[in-house]
Amino acid sequence: MPRTESESTTSGFEDDDVALYPIWGVNSVEEDNSKESSTAKGYMTLRERRQIKLGLRKPTSELKEILPLNVLIPNSKITDKNRKWYEVLKKVWHHKDPWQVFHLDTLEEKLAMRHRYDPIKQRWCQDEIRIKMEDQPFNRGAMRQCFRLKKLSKFCHSDNWLHAGNYVAKKYMESVDRSVYFEDVKLQMDAKLWGEEYNRHNPPKKIDIFQMYVIELIHEPGSPLYHLEHFIEGEYIKYNSNSGFVEDSKQCRHTPQAFSHFTFERSGHEIIVVDIQGVGDLYTDPQIHTEDGIRYGDGNLGTKGMALFFQSHECNEICHALGLEGFDLSEAERQAIIEHHASTPSSATEIRDINLVGHVVSPTLEERTDLKRMLSNSRQRTLSSLSDLGSLPEDEMPKIEKQRCTDSSAPILAISPNGNNSDEGILIDKHLDEDSSDISSIHQPPRSRFLSTSSSDGYAYDTSEGCASSTPSNAASLTKLYEQRLFGLPTRSSRVQSEHVLRSKSCLHTGDSILGQIHHDLAKYHEIGRFACDGDESKIDWQSALFHEEHAAELGVPEAIITMAKIYLMLPHDVLVNCTVPANEENTNKGVEFMLQAAEANDRASMLYMAKAFETGYGLGTKREKSYKSAVHWYQTALLTTDHDDHGEFDATMSDPNYILLAAQAKLYLSGGFGLEKDPNKAGELYSEAADEAMAAMKGQLATKFYMKADEAWAQLDEGQE
Repeated sequence: MPRTESESTTSGFEDDDVALYPIWGVNSVEEDNSKESSTAKGYMTLRERRQIKLGLRKPTSELKEILPLNVLIPNSKITDKNRKWYEVLKKVWHHKDPWQVFHLDTLEEKLAMRHRYDPIKQRWCQDEIRIKMEDQPFNRGAMRQCFRLKKLSKFCHSDNWLHAGNYVAKKYMESVDRSVYFEDVKLQMDAKLWGEEYNRHNPPKKIDIFQMYVIELIHEPGSPLYHLEHFIEGEYIKYNSNSGFVEDSKQCRHTPQAFSHFTFERSGHEIIVVDIQGVGDLYTDPQIHTEDGIRYGDGNLGTKGMALFFQSHECNEICHALGLEGFDLSEAERQAIIEHHASTPSSATEIRDINLVGHVVSPTLEERTDLKRMLSNSRQRTLSSLSDLGSLPEDEMPKIEKQRCTDSSAPILAISPNGNNSDEGILIDKHLDEDSSDISSIHQPPRSRFLSTSSSDGYAYDTSEGCASSTPSNAASLTKLYEQRLFGLPTRSSRVQSEHVLRSKSCLHTGDSILGQIHHDLAKYHEIGRFACDGDESKIDWQSALFHEEHAAELGVPEAIITMAKIYLMLPHDVLVNCTVPANEENTNKGVEFMLQAAEANDRASMLYMAKAFETGYGLGTKREKSYKSAVHWYQTALLTTDHDDHGEFDATMSDPNYILLAAQAKLYLSGGFGLEKDPNKAGELYSEAADEAMAAMKGQLATKFYMKADEAWAQLDEGQE
């Protein structure tokens, strides 16, 4: 009498081969060519079970639904280490198609052209596919609606639609230009590259971003376009947005926020990937903000989008492990974030060994101009860079020693200190060479930082800590290691202090700091009440606004410098109009410093302020004294500076024309003193030049006055000679 399934699973494999096991619901299975299989009759022998276990027989989908997993993996093979994998495998083994109830296999088959984008080579390729898609959407978002779809390749000889992959087709609800579909794919595939770069730094949880395509229904009217992605089961969560939102209703997760922060520093402030959403750590529909706000569609908010992310971001354990530095926030902002996160569950992600996580390094100038090339170089594997190590003096040779790591599959580093090798600083795969295990990695002491000024802009590139062979990600950015040991600039992190060092070493010019522009945008957001409670403008945090504007000014943002100078000097200003500070000596001195900084940054109005302040001594503060010599310098500098817009509709000389500045200098030379030697001849020449300028400006009466003053100055010169 046949045994029941429960009996067979507990009796082990010592029964006779002829023992039969009932298989319920089986109509057809793979049959032996020699004779009819007993499974075709609804039974399965122990021999057939063993054949499945040894891989000699492949179970059909019907068998998978009822076949116990211990047929393939006996209990004796399950240990404490692999028990979790066993549980996962059991779920997969008995997993059913979630879309089986929608009977997509019965729909009409259509032919479509699939457009795929290669972000490394930056080119498109096409192939034809067969699809079956529902006519009605099953879900929709703010801009697109989603359709269930199954896909088979045109070259697939099978027509088994029941086992075809599940996909989601997305279509814009509003009419958009066809190029928008292709630009969206470019954005997502570029973001996918940044996901790969993040994974190379060995974070505690790896991430991935959906592969995305454009499909074109070539045989339908208008050849409509759709986005195509794999369907992934699970709870769909939006972790952050492109406008500062952070998900906190269930759990404040670390990985999505750390990934966004990572892309900002790894790109040298050029981009940030936000709008992280998806199932678990499989993301889709991200948004990329660039420093110039160009490319990647209307969702690219530029530095304004970066500002919104950092205003709500608090560095977590993963950020610290990656060596990411916290963004500077005011005390009130930081306290608000702490209180916000204190009320939400914290992520369960733990860093087991911080030395296994690679530190983020800044890209070189060449890499920053072509970030995709930088990411593609990170993928390369080569041994060629080791050939350059022998060219260094022995005392300057980077220390190379063997590193034994528990992960035998982990790649190891090969660093070339020679700047001429294009393959320097890339990964070596141990599987490429049997002897590659003898080639060691660069071992660095914990928290060591070797920095470089090898690029023309002087940006630095920080190496990582710990066992390098366990952190293969570092190799992609450890370029020019020899120079990195000789110079001491910091990486371009999210902290203001590192930007200060770059400015002090003349590596950054006024207006070059993206970080400074982010702080400037945050000050503007505070001014309009973006972060005020309930949008109440009366509750604007002016201290935080002033905090960010001052940081922006310190980092060389021209508009911020001028704004801070006018705020401290109690002058009318266009940004932070209602923000005021106490009128005291300290603030006046700060205002003069900022005004002088603006003048040195070629702001003509600031030059004129300093010239008049040095001439009169008014508004000069207590740290500087009246000086005709300095006044003449700034008057002359302003004469050589012409500020006007691109269309020529505004010219700064309209409010302070050149003939006025020439006459002001002439007056100082005529009287002398306060560090300026009296020179009537120079005064006469300047008055004469001022008269010519006034005449050209059709100021005849003023020109006559200047000619008379020129004669008076030269008369003093004649009197002195007599």
